Amino acid sequence: MAEIYIDGKGYEVQEGRNLLSTCLSLGFEIPYFCWHPALHSVGSCRLCAVKQFKDENDHSGRIVMSCMTPVSDGMRISIDDQEVREFRRSVIEWLMLNHPHDCPVCDEGGECHLQDMTVLTGHNYRRTHFRKRTYRNQYLGPFLNHEMNRCIQCYRCVRFYKDYAGGKDLDVFGAHHHVYFGRFEDGVLENPFSGNLVEICPTGVFTDKTFKNHYTRKWDLQTAPSLCVHCGVGCNTIAGERCGLLRRVYNRYHGEINGYFLCDRGRFGYEFVNSPLRIRTPIMRTGEKAASRTGSGKMETAGSHILRRIGTMLPKGKTILGIGSPRASLEANFALRTLVGPDRFYSGMSTREHRLVELVLEILTRGPAEAASLSRAENADAVFILGEDILTTAPRLELALRQSVLQKPKSIPVDLDIPLWNANAVRVAIEDERGPLSVATPFSTSLDEVASRIFRGSPEDLARLGFAVARAVDRHAPAVRDPDKEVSALAAAIARGLEDAERPLIVSGTGCGSEAVLQAAANVAWALCRKGKKAAVFLTVPECNSLGVLLLGGKCIEAAFRVSERDKVHGVVVVENDLFRRAEGGRIGSFLRRCGNVLCIDHLQSRTTESADLVLPAATFAEGSGTLIN
Repeated sequence: MAEIYIDGKGYEVQEGRNLLSTCLSLGFEIPYFCWHPALHSVGSCRLCAVKQFKDENDHSGRIVMSCMTPVSDGMRISIDDQEVREFRRSVIEWLMLNHPHDCPVCDEGGECHLQDMTVLTGHNYRRTHFRKRTYRNQYLGPFLNHEMNRCIQCYRCVRFYKDYAGGKDLDVFGAHHHVYFGRFEDGVLENPFSGNLVEICPTGVFTDKTFKNHYTRKWDLQTAPSLCVHCGVGCNTIAGERCGLLRRVYNRYHGEINGYFLCDRGRFGYEFVNSPLRIRTPIMRTGEKAASRTGSGKMETAGSHILRRIGTMLPKGKTILGIGSPRASLEANFALRTLVGPDRFYSGMSTREHRLVELVLEILTRGPAEAASLSRAENADAVFILGEDILTTAPRLELALRQSVLQKPKSIPVDLDIPLWNANAVRVAIEDERGPLSVATPFSTSLDEVASRIFRGSPEDLARLGFAVARAVDRHAPAVRDPDKEVSALAAAIARGLEDAERPLIVSGTGCGSEAVLQAAANVAWALCRKGKKAAVFLTVPECNSLGVLLLGGKCIEAAFRVSERDKVHGVVVVENDLFRRAEGGRIGSFLRRCGNVLCIDHLQSRTTESADLVLPAATFAEGSGTLIN
């Protein structure tokens, strides 16, 4: 710890951090643009100036950039010095020289970092009367709007897009005082994390086009904390609604999961909530006819009809089956389980998917390796991906693993006494060095470009490689039959990289549909644990609550088929599940006919709701509360 003095008052702080982040954590308001907690410091905007003094006898001091100044014991600074306040005001003035001042029509209005910093520095009036520099905006795809004239050259966008997310089609172009951030030509941004530019940009250069299409402003939204439902990672989000429509989804910081960023699927994949295919009212069918009860004057009559219908469909003392869903909340699945009884509750997953998720749960709960959070994955210094296309099954994990390959090379700047928050110096010191990332998948993936070792093969080949790696780590691990020389050499190299690491990570999941691949990944992690390594394992699952519904004890959907074939079934209740996506359509159709009365509760129309006798509307993630297990 170090003691520093800010405007004459002493504070105990952590030594080695940069001065800006230290002052912000103490509650001081220092304006800044280019600094970001995840991207660290580059010192390009010159706005975070403070005055530093040599000692208590120095009254002149010198102006320094707080984001580029390390904290040291005994340091004396001033934030409110008149000279430094004038300096910050002049910086804002020249940054705003060519800004269009279009706040009333800008989608960033009301949550604009530029607005906040301009007010904070006291720059209230424009003194220039010259023609402003202007640019032509680009088409960047259906998700992002581009307004380059608002740019204040903080470089956050390209630092995130290129350095952090690995994008290649957005860059900075410049000549003299003309600096342009965009693509070399109009076109859709290719990186699957491009939507984060909306939050990374401190002005309105990159804004959410889907939000713009809904034509509303931040202060008009009703927001609530939420969770992403598009994969099993469990990223934290903020959902914003107005007039019964979901208008946007924003990132909600969670230090162990998504941090400051979301994938584009999680950010922009919310329109199903507003879909015209939404089930808004109960639907009752008699034979080939369907009747939908709507209108406020008929609600009481419709309610009594529905209650009578449910009473005939779910008679006491008769066999009623309940089909849950891995995309429904724990509360919804538990309510169904309570209604039909634990012995008649089914998870809604196919046999293969059910077995795979069961194995994932067993590995995570019974094995010695810890279940890795995204934060743990990002800080891993050696990673082995076995059989999983991460960008497809857990996109936010892909972004975390891109940072993991930089963990081991960070020893280079540390040895050179370069603080890790000094982003440019760290990047120059590391250059092209990358930590061990081994990718073994059936086909190419987005992480191949940063991988140190790549292996292609069938699920059987991948499992064989995994077992060989475990054997190379620990001779007590199960032996591999007929080991191939090439596979054995690769396994030995992967094992060395994992053994040399302090925080090794094994990544696998259900994507290959192979229990052997999962077991091989577990064997590698367990072998490392037996060797004294703090190994962690990250296993992906198909849907947002696959683990949750399995923890409730439901059986696979094929077990429900067998019950309907063996016993007399008087009805089935299906909650938020399209059964025709879980098994062959003919088998599902026969099952529903054998069950007789079919009650379906869902929020979107599907083949299952079309086959139901009674359909009740369900709330989406944006309308109801519930719990998911990631």
